[in-house]
Amino acid sequence: MSRVKRGNVARKRRKKILRLAKGYVGSHSKLFRVANQQVMKALRNAYRDRRRRKRDFRRLWIARINAAARQRGLNYSTLTYKLKQSDIALNRKMLAQMAILDPEAFSKVVETANQ
Repeated sequence: MSRVKRGNVARKRRKKILRLAKGYVGSHSKLFRVANQQVMKALRNAYRDRRRRKRDFRRLWIARINAAARQRGLNYSTLTYKLKQSDIALNRKMLAQMAILDPEAFSKVVETANQ
């Protein structure tokens, strides 16, 4: 029976992991076993944080809208209720951008929602 030479497959697998670990400090980028652990952990964190990013941005937008609304005599929940009542369909991202980059337009939106 002929022997199976696996050198190429194993080397490709290890090189793939070490390529993913490029830029890690010390043995985390040089030694396969340590690098493999770090890459698995990094991929796990990246998967989790792709979902968390959406939550974090939503929280940031709400905080910005709330701060801008409080300067105009409302709070966030009242503002969103009045926007819904007056059929102004702006999402949180756009409202937050307006609050920072175009405060006059945001004030106009708050005024129309108040009426």
